[in-house]
Amino acid sequence: MRAVAWSSRADKIAMYTGNDDNIVVDLLTNFVFPKGGKEYKKHFVGGLLGHYAVWTKSNIEVFEFLTKARKNGAITPELLTLAAQITDMNAAVFDPANSFAGCISGIHEVLRRQGLLEGIWCLNDKEKLSPGQSEELDRIYAMYPEYTDDGFVKDNIEKWMSEI
Repeated sequence: MRAVAWSSRADKIAMYTGNDDNIVVDLLTNFVFPKGGKEYKKHFVGGLLGHYAVWTKSNIEVFEFLTKARKNGAITPELLTLAAQITDMNAAVFDPANSFAGCISGIHEVLRRQGLLEGIWCLNDKEKLSPGQSEELDRIYAMYPEYTDDGFVKDNIEKWMSEI
């Protein structure tokens, strides 16, 4: 980010974050780098990239909310709570506790639960949910239903499937 901020083309470079451990804070932060008596500023213009594989509608809503909060300087303690919640959700899906072994299967499992996939099969038959990962997904679904798209998918899946 510093290298881009200091670049003569900083205004032409869009920065995106995929940092699942700190993604909300990344999106809220205005990065400021002093050099030669001048301040150079840059911020991420997008992110939640891995998280967009599932729960896309709610992610767009969260992203728009975060963008407004950053622009308005309205960073509140509740946004730090949201940051921890999104990180928790990402951990259940992408499986960093097991070196990301259940990453693809985790994505497939969320899509299967929504009715968008029939199973969680992967090209590599060794890729499966990690031990305890299904229970972690159960837990985050129970804790953060407002950040899942299950209702949206349920309301639209018949229409989407008829268009295929």
